[in-house]
Amino acid sequence: MTVFNDESGTDDALRRALGVNRRRFLSTCTAAATAAIAAPVLGAAPAHAQAPARDRGHGHGGDTLIPAARRGIILYTVRDATGRDPLAVDLPSGFREVFRQLSRHGYRQVEFAGYGQHANAPGGANLESVAGARLLRSWLDEYGLRAQGNHGFIPGSWPLTTPDLDTFKKHLEIANILGMDHMGTGGDPTGSDYRADWDVAADKWNALGAIARREGIKLYTHNHDAAYGFLLDGGPSDAQGRPTRSSGIRKLEYFLKITDPKTVWLEMDIFWAHVAQYKFHTCTAHDGSTLEKVFDPAGLVVRNNKRYPLFHAKDGTVNTTNGMGYDMVPFGTGVIDYTTFFSRVGDRNYHNPMVEQDNAPSSTDLGQSLRFAKIGYDHLAALRKKRHQ
Repeated sequence: MTVFNDESGTDDALRRALGVNRRRFLSTCTAAATAAIAAPVLGAAPAHAQAPARDRGHGHGGDTLIPAARRGIILYTVRDATGRDPLAVDLPSGFREVFRQLSRHGYRQVEFAGYGQHANAPGGANLESVAGARLLRSWLDEYGLRAQGNHGFIPGSWPLTTPDLDTFKKHLEIANILGMDHMGTGGDPTGSDYRADWDVAADKWNALGAIARREGIKLYTHNHDAAYGFLLDGGPSDAQGRPTRSSGIRKLEYFLKITDPKTVWLEMDIFWAHVAQYKFHTCTAHDGSTLEKVFDPAGLVVRNNKRYPLFHAKDGTVNTTNGMGYDMVPFGTGVIDYTTFFSRVGDRNYHNPMVEQDNAPSSTDLGQSLRFAKIGYDHLAALRKKRHQ
């Protein structure tokens, strides 16, 4: 077996750099010997590593990891609130009232996940238009919020069709009205494992990114765990003539290498990056040997720091039975070591972390998602630089 790490150094050095205590590190390595990897290996800290936000305060001194103006949330977290009927419940409903509540929580940035809301909310159901964007912008300004991005329309066709190009340009116009610096999508550039398909995806993203750049917008792709799997780029071919083995490069690493850093950007979902760390740790090399390669999410950012203007700050607790290694929980209540992560990536006046929790909405507790949003804000605001780097 050939063994190498994404970052050089011994296991102990990597463990210390990622903020994992020795007992946890050894326990996960023991589990790996019996079940591939039976618990998340790196990037997680013990559940008691961070005190609750109420015990640490929200000062604005130089040790604050996330400046107040950079604390954001993706509206997907509170999609039930924007989408519910304001005539049916006495809770914040629709974009305007949700903006008001998020501002009260302390947020100063939002990331959209589309422009739809309930038909009975002010402005009506569909605000995906120039007029709708102007209305949204007026509410953002009213409550001191800034739109920082959107998971919206990225053409699926390539080469581009005229209708797709027109729709893409409309979304760029909406982004500019909203004051966004970034526009993106919630999906990976391609779901393929093969280098040839990533080459095609890179061509499309380079072209779309160049169009966006001319409009003053940074185009970004938001990625889930699959994008950090290993690229199939060599070895024997299968019956369709496709490669079956890997050089050890991850798909998204390859995408970073072949896209233009001036036109294509990324948003790391830190939760899904840690799921990938748990899932994708070995591959079959071109010569048939087994490569073991530990994925270091923060290390990938450090090596490509200016390519990552946005993050999803999403937390999890360990679960070795669900295939992912983690269960989603409100930000700051899980085991992912965000103090170490944001301390390592630095550039705190450049990065924009957006709190996200996919499972925050509840059909039985209608106020849950906005309550979890408040918990997330409090923990994001409470993050402090490590005293000894």
